[in-house]
Amino acid sequence: MFEFTCRNLRFAVNLIIVLVLGTSTQAQAEPRADVRALFDALDLQGIVQIMQTEGRVYGDNLEEEMFVGRGGAAWQAVVADIYHAETMSDVVLDGLDRALADADLGVMLEFFESDRGQRIVALELSAREALLDKEVEVLSELKFEEMQQGGDPRLDLLAGFIEANDLIESNVVGGLNSSFAFYQGLQEGGAFEEAFSEDQILADVWAQESDIRADTTQWIYSYLALAYQPLEDADIMAYTEFSLTPDGQLLNQALFDAFDDMYTGISRALGRTAAQYLTGEDI
Repeated sequence: MFEFTCRNLRFAVNLIIVLVLGTSTQAQAEPRADVRALFDALDLQGIVQIMQTEGRVYGDNLEEEMFVGRGGAAWQAVVADIYHAETMSDVVLDGLDRALADADLGVMLEFFESDRGQRIVALELSAREALLDKEVEVLSELKFEEMQQGGDPRLDLLAGFIEANDLIESNVVGGLNSSFAFYQGLQEGGAFEEAFSEDQILADVWAQESDIRADTTQWIYSYLALAYQPLEDADIMAYTEFSLTPDGQLLNQALFDAFDDMYTGISRALGRTAAQYLTGEDI
């Protein structure tokens, strides 16, 4: 699966988010059977469950950074509601269904339902789950640094895959979008004594771009080096070649759009709720 990390708010306001948007409560048409099959082949349900865990950890970090000691069980309950796995999955599935409405998914399904595709998906999921452990994350970053210092040729393969899927730029954009949405949520919730203009918020968010880019680059390389360590070079090359096809590019964009919608919606919801704690309002 093309990895959508959205390491966005990790410096002061850490990562991930999913929704509580009006659209989540509206009746939605059943997705196409082949879209559902692709969702299952990519094990997006599994990745969403890991994101749910990441989100709850993020909620704890957010409380510690912004209103330490004032959240407690009520804040944890709000975060759990926002990071509701079923809702998150529905948003992603609906986004894919809309983005791929006119597409023939045969080639995508052929790749990801193959033995190679299923092994890649399993390795990606396993690595993402392993990185829930902070010690594993630190070790993966150290391993990446060792690979850089030693000129490990595997990095060239990873760089080709990252470029083919535009992973750095897309995740930076996703991070900026989520950061902007969080600020909007804070403002909507009355966190600021004086309202900021959209241009002011954009300027503040854009000032974070270099930090987001550096963090995103390190995380993606570290993650992929860990995930794809068991793969042969030929497997990574085949995955990259698929990524460069029209079908691969279409799927990649559809996944980013679906997850970006999810993250942005949640960021705004978290901002609105955090504002109430910052202002001392009852939740």
